[in-house]
Amino acid sequence: MWKWLFSREAAPPPPVVLVPPLFDFPPISARNRMLHSAYDVTFGKMALASLFQDYFHQARHFTTRIMLKPIDDPHVDLIATVSGPLDRKPNNDSIMGDALFRWQSDVNDPHTFMDLYVSTSDPILQMRSCAYYPKYGFGAFGVFPLLLKKRESPQDYGLMGLRYGSGNLSFGVTLVPFAMKDEIPKSAWLVSKMGRVTAGVQFEPQKRSAKLSNLMNWSCALGYGVGSGSPLCPSFNFNLELVKSSQFIASFYQHMVVQRRVKNPLEENSVVGITNYIDFGFELLTSVDDAIAANNISDSTFQIGASWQANKNFLLKAKAGPRSSSMALAFKSWWKPSFTISISATRDRADGKMQYGFGIQSENLREASYQRADPNFVMLTPSKEHLAEGIVWETGKRPMFQSDVDAGHFDVLPRELRPFDKIL
Repeated sequence: MWKWLFSREAAPPPPVVLVPPLFDFPPISARNRMLHSAYDVTFGKMALASLFQDYFHQARHFTTRIMLKPIDDPHVDLIATVSGPLDRKPNNDSIMGDALFRWQSDVNDPHTFMDLYVSTSDPILQMRSCAYYPKYGFGAFGVFPLLLKKRESPQDYGLMGLRYGSGNLSFGVTLVPFAMKDEIPKSAWLVSKMGRVTAGVQFEPQKRSAKLSNLMNWSCALGYGVGSGSPLCPSFNFNLELVKSSQFIASFYQHMVVQRRVKNPLEENSVVGITNYIDFGFELLTSVDDAIAANNISDSTFQIGASWQANKNFLLKAKAGPRSSSMALAFKSWWKPSFTISISATRDRADGKMQYGFGIQSENLREASYQRADPNFVMLTPSKEHLAEGIVWETGKRPMFQSDVDAGHFDVLPRELRPFDKIL
């Protein structure tokens, strides 16, 4: 009898799905979004900028970046960047360097902060600050260049802004505090969201004492979006924008979350699948002003791009346009600190030459790792593993339920997988 009791094997653990963290989520640009108008960061603009720019290095150039956060004080961090051409020339003045020291009031809320920026080019020293009160929705921000080689306009002495933000409405104004008495605000915006539809207008005068009736000072946009800001939620948005009655921009961006089977000898036998992230984007820009179009050989352009994150270590991106096409491959090791090595190749359609760019990055701003998810709630494709019994794969930890994600309950998720914005 005792032999029979001790010979019984423990029940095998339930099958799970690996959920890797995104390479860069939230993106670095999201930390500074309160310094810009809501019009400039909504309508899929941040997502498209990340898709078309991140890890696509300038041809025959290198980029080195270090992002550090002290262990004793997680409220501060430092980002230093050095970039320049790959050509071996002595005393090459084109090598640029800059550093950004940032203090953030709340570790989980990037909307209240202050930072100091130093650079080898203008501005040599710049201070930025933002204070936002989520309870009331009001905030204030300022950008002040402290050291410049030359100050030619009132804007070189600094900018200030006031804003209001909620889940469905955002409006604000940007002022030049040292401007002339008769000078109007530098910009003003109003963005509203009604269900899945987002609409906004922005006023940016081209010269002093510009009239509100001049349509060349106005931009307007209309967007339709589905999904949330969480990487675990598929999302889609389509946007139309008319910029100062001279340019028309149409774009769309789609984030897909898919699962595929995996047989990895380095993982446990209970791992039956892995989550992948696939992104698509398209942007079309064309001129609607005959005077502007007459002065440009090509008055319209477009670009299309896609990215595929196979796991937590590899990211593949590609984009194409009428002038060139590019591909980028990035590898990230999630050590402490983590290291990212990336290479991009660009082919110019005019001469057919292939040129390369390189980048290396080290950071300890995030502590991301694989998450284990119950396939009963996360697997999108029905399978035999879908019928597995049991929902807890590690004692003391709650699994990620797809029902919670769909309902918008992100508190049970790691910070890396939560939406990065709770305001418009």
